[in-house]
Amino acid sequence: MASYPTREELSGMRRSEVLKASPRMFESNLLDKLSRVHWSVPPLIFGPAIVIALVVSFGEMTWWAVPLFAVGGYVFWTLTEYWLHRIVFHFEPEEGVGARLHWIIHGVHHDHPNDPLRLVMPPSVSIPLAALFFGLFVLVLGTPEAYAASAGFWAGYLGYDMLHYYVHHLPGGRKPRAWIPRKLHELHMRHHFKEHDKAYGVSAPFWDHVFGTASSASRRNSGNR
Repeated sequence: MASYPTREELSGMRRSEVLKASPRMFESNLLDKLSRVHWSVPPLIFGPAIVIALVVSFGEMTWWAVPLFAVGGYVFWTLTEYWLHRIVFHFEPEEGVGARLHWIIHGVHHDHPNDPLRLVMPPSVSIPLAALFFGLFVLVLGTPEAYAASAGFWAGYLGYDMLHYYVHHLPGGRKPRAWIPRKLHELHMRHHFKEHDKAYGVSAPFWDHVFGTASSASRRNSGNR
């Protein structure tokens, strides 16, 4: 069994080691194991789900309606990503059960942002959430439209998870060269290390401009155009 550092051991580490450390979150070995996930797991789960949803959609809907509902599902994901990150992940009680819950949900990621096994959402969380939103789409849109919307929503989530892993775990530690990946990396690093209350949109940073939480660097760049 892999050995993970305790809180006491973390206090004696260098900052670079702390950032990539993977401390225990639970006393239970099973729960602690479930809190870690390899980056390849979400594509293996959601890739087939997206394909199946699209196949069902094209089989039962007018072909041109499928991309419309899929894009709608994707846009809904970007809003979900933003508000989930801003409201749920960054709800930070100072003590008690709330503080412990915050640390489990998101605080551990801010304390150890380079832990490669806690950069994508565990299936124990992502699958129930995916099912919940599918049920919501069924209630609001009905079927088969819910399948197309879910395909877009799940694709948005999968893109977010892969991007989040990428910006934290770049090959060789190099910064991206292309403008869009480099900008997304810069904004998310500012969120982690300079402005915790800004730049909540990881894969869709435009919502930060809409809702007034764009980073200071992003606002300066927009003003210089």
